[in-house]
Amino acid sequence: MIKILIVDDHAIVREGLSRIIQAEQDMVVAGMAKDGSEVIRLMLDNEADVVVLDISMPGKSGLDLIKDIKQVQPLIRILMLSMYPEERFAMRSLKAGASGYLTKEMAPEEIVTAIRTIYSGRKYITSALADMIADELQNPSEKVPHEMLSDREFEVLCMLAIGKPVVEIAATLSLSESTVSTYRMRILQKMNLKNNSDLIHYGIEHGLVE
Repeated sequence: MIKILIVDDHAIVREGLSRIIQAEQDMVVAGMAKDGSEVIRLMLDNEADVVVLDISMPGKSGLDLIKDIKQVQPLIRILMLSMYPEERFAMRSLKAGASGYLTKEMAPEEIVTAIRTIYSGRKYITSALADMIADELQNPSEKVPHEMLSDREFEVLCMLAIGKPVVEIAATLSLSESTVSTYRMRILQKMNLKNNSDLIHYGIEHGLVE
């Protein structure tokens, strides 16, 4: 029986994933959490094989949580399930220690297949992500500026690039407005940009904006 922890800050997503998993004879939901602190507590109290983890959550992002989860249970498998398209966070997720990456628009059967695949010890990547990896290996290029950002900085960049104001980003990530403003300043400095207009233009040019 594959024991699964679901981590997402939206109750409706947690319940939906729970129904998908519980419908399978070889899977069971070992627990559900809405943020990083809850999932660490769950891991200490429950044995689990797989964590289905959202990227964008209050407090620590899913990318930061990968490292925390692996410290508590190094052999656990992590499937990232995100609203963001693969080109934004998939490579970062795999490099951080995740075993697979899917967007939330994927069909339930693909989520189930992904869980079984990573439980068996293999990676789960879509054909689109496989093409991205192959292209990177065949045509290695110098790092673009946004690859120098931390995971949280990159998450803030993606929100700024679609025109979200600081107050909305702060509410989404459960951060103070001053903290988000600090992230914005660091992003501008690291990427040698001047203002939000530059960030939006950069996001469009590099495919960070849908």
